[in-house]
Amino acid sequence: MQLTVQDVLDYELLEGAVVRTAKEYAHAQPVHWVSVMEMPVENFVRRNELVLTTAMGCKNELETFRGFVQDIIDSGAAALMIAMGRHVFEIPKEIAEMAEEQAFLLIELPWELRFSTVIEEVMIDLNDLHRQERQRSEQVQQDLLKLILADAELEKIAAYIRRELDSALLITDAHGAVQAAAGFSRTKLEAWEQQVGKGIFPIRQETPKGNRDPMIQKFRSGEMGGRKIVQVPVLQVSEEAQGYIFVELPENAGDGRLDVFSVHVLEHAATTISLWRSRQNAVEETKAALRMDFVRELANGEFTSKEQAASRARALGYDLELPYIGLAGSPENFRELFERKKNGYSSFTEWSKSMVAYIEEEVHYAAHAMKRAVMTGYADGYLIVFLEKPPESGQENQINFLDLIDRRLGNLLPEVVLSWGIGDHAEGFEGFSDSFRHAKTALDIGRKKKGPGHRMDYRDTRADRLLLQLAQTEGMQDIIQSTIEPLVSYDQQRQMDLIGTFSAYNHYQGNVSQTARALNLHRQSLLYRLRKIESLTGLSLIDPDDLFLLELCVRTYRMGAAEYDNI
Repeated sequence: MQLTVQDVLDYELLEGAVVRTAKEYAHAQPVHWVSVMEMPVENFVRRNELVLTTAMGCKNELETFRGFVQDIIDSGAAALMIAMGRHVFEIPKEIAEMAEEQAFLLIELPWELRFSTVIEEVMIDLNDLHRQERQRSEQVQQDLLKLILADAELEKIAAYIRRELDSALLITDAHGAVQAAAGFSRTKLEAWEQQVGKGIFPIRQETPKGNRDPMIQKFRSGEMGGRKIVQVPVLQVSEEAQGYIFVELPENAGDGRLDVFSVHVLEHAATTISLWRSRQNAVEETKAALRMDFVRELANGEFTSKEQAASRARALGYDLELPYIGLAGSPENFRELFERKKNGYSSFTEWSKSMVAYIEEEVHYAAHAMKRAVMTGYADGYLIVFLEKPPESGQENQINFLDLIDRRLGNLLPEVVLSWGIGDHAEGFEGFSDSFRHAKTALDIGRKKKGPGHRMDYRDTRADRLLLQLAQTEGMQDIIQSTIEPLVSYDQQRQMDLIGTFSAYNHYQGNVSQTARALNLHRQSLLYRLRKIESLTGLSLIDPDDLFLLELCVRTYRMGAAEYDNI
């Protein structure tokens, strides 16, 4: 809804007006303001302003008159109305041709017609239009607020905005990924994805100059498929764009500028979508917290009955009837990375929470790619994962799953070191806690045997678990302490690593040459260390019983090293 030059020409008081040029454009040319202007023009005329003049400064000088009219045209005025009869008696042919070539309206007015009367009539209509636009804008604001309060989906909000603007539009995230569309065909959506992939959208150009309206300054414009696209940011508290509205302008949109009503609609729409995002984020955070608590309680065996757990699971969208395998993950170097890359985070807890969220996203992506159900959580420094185990699937199910996670994390978070423990499938409701407990056991054993960043399957830890059981018996602790203590003390004093030397010697089945090469030692240095081991322990490395005892003590010590820190 707008006032046009033709509407003004239809006033009864302008019966005597004569349109000299570009008459066919009068119906389409909007009028946003009206003023009286004489020379010089400079920057006093606004775009789409209806200008009234007597041209008194031109003095019938052709070039002066031509310059005056050209300045009015260059300002983007809607039309120039010239009072004829005192300073200008006829619009020169050269000036009329110039205006016609530029599709600009020159209109002759009778000298006796008062400018104030014309201005009064125009302002009455403009004020009435502004009032109607304000009422429409307020109605749009109320309607959008009602949609938010009614918990409407984003697609419904997009459809309402489209109806008000009469233009197709997209609502996207901060990276241009479509979250809702209205009026875009499948072909156009595919073209959009290509544009986003090429980095054309979202637009990252500088703030446009020449308009002080804070909302207009945030608008950007581009082109796709020969159509103008206007980009409007959806801002949140941080003033960072959390998403965008992209509006496809009609083919007859001219220079691609939006009218005042459209700007108001988009401003209300951006605010509404920001509120919708905030609400969705709060909902998602609550759901995530509930899921995490559920998975933690499931892993720790805190549910009193299967029915209680099943009820919670259904509310969260989980199916406990599927067979699952527990996995335990441990980020090994979060603290080190945080100290190097704090990047504005106020605390380690906040930073590590965001890092765990990234990892969980990749876990869910891998499960989705493999078409497996998954449940995830994080507690006490452990990632908790329950992965669906299809019938007849072996270890490759878990291995392929972890391989996919590691490949993607290698690109997203290449510096993060993750260790994994793989549990086993256990039948029944209690199987969830058993499977995760086994995964944690495998994880701990793997970290001790292989170091950070490795995986260990519970089924491959039978010997190690036996050693751990032995290490917990009082008699075995005395034997280990009396056997290992001299080696540990000597290693701490001389930094010789006699325990590591023995492990390598035993691995190569007593072959001195192979052991020396593996340890990068001179043969005589290795023999000196072997004799020192024998003298400190009182055991012979060629006696099978002594060799077995020393190997058992070393392996058991290594498996339970944390329990022997006081040696």
